Amino acid sequence: MTCRHCVDSADLFGESRARYELKRFRRRGPSRSTRLLLRGIRVQGLRDFDLLDIGGGVGAIQHELLSDGARRATAVDASTAYLDAARREAVRRGTEDRVTFLSGDAVELAEDLPAAEVVTLDRVLCCYPDLPSLVAVSAERAREVWGVVVPRETWWVRAGVGILNLVEALRRKAFRVYLHGVDRIRDEAAVHGLAEVFRDRTFLWEVRVFRRAAPQSGAGKS
Repeated sequence: MTCRHCVDSADLFGESRARYELKRFRRRGPSRSTRLLLRGIRVQGLRDFDLLDIGGGVGAIQHELLSDGARRATAVDASTAYLDAARREAVRRGTEDRVTFLSGDAVELAEDLPAAEVVTLDRVLCCYPDLPSLVAVSAERAREVWGVVVPRETWWVRAGVGILNLVEALRRKAFRVYLHGVDRIRDEAAVHGLAEVFRDRTFLWEVRVFRRAAPQSGAGKS
């Protein structure tokens, strides 16, 4: 069954927007919130790791981490236009043989998603109505690090989200932006053994990185 929300998301994030964002990335690099997420991942000190990037758009995180620490990447996106843009950039950089591209809803693709040392969701949780399911699918596959960027809970963000959702409703589209809340996201992550180790923010976005708790010394011994 096709998810109408995902179809509308793919329509919103179409070819023209993908071309614009790829051009911008090539000219200016990752957005500020993405740079902060990358910093939060890099300070964890991982090397030679696999990356699972869910909703990665034109692939900013993939391209950056493949150049300085990642071994391989899996890119998952509901927008084929974004995946095509990410693939074009990978070809340009000579890393296409190190990236697997999967098109669709990550929750519906759960059986096809590999585990990875690093899992990222950059401005993705706010586009998905079922927070527990997406957190579960992504967090369970994070061997070491799980990083997210989500909207801040401020009055100006709430106002902007309200206007955007009203416009989408008037267009009779299923797509909505969701303010799930950082506290709720932290609680959901904890259910899957992840604890927050890095935080930062921009005017609009909260950047959080979580790490899997190490087994306690002597655990399982009698």
